[in-house]
Amino acid sequence: MTGRLVEGKATPRGRFPHVKVANGFAFVSGTSSRLPDNTIAGASVDEMGTTTLDVAVQTRAVITNISDILASVGATLDDVVQITTYLVNMNDFGGYNKVYAEFFDYDGPSRTTVAVHQLPHPHLLIEIQAVAALPLEA
Repeated sequence: MTGRLVEGKATPRGRFPHVKVANGFAFVSGTSSRLPDNTIAGASVDEMGTTTLDVAVQTRAVITNISDILASVGATLDDVVQITTYLVNMNDFGGYNKVYAEFFDYDGPSRTTVAVHQLPHPHLLIEIQAVAALPLEA
């Protein structure tokens, strides 16, 4: 079993890997829309201090981050078999669901979506954890 940090991705906010490979599966740790410079895609603050958060932009960034993490172990989004999504507010479900459908359909992974009280940063609206079956080597 091997865990790894993926170069070019935001450093986890704790001592855990981006992905852990075990028994033919890749287990992707909860992933947010944080960028390598620790800014958050889909979060902006204007000169007056007004914060704007966009769940669609954050969802797209999260799934892109997961795709990049999977690529580091030779997998793709097509290999994902299970997803758990954590939303801070279920009012964001529609925006999340619309972007999710750009990447997955009825042949995609099983999915659970739950509301949580908060995530590790107040500008994060969404976090996704994924499990992928690694492709068999020829």
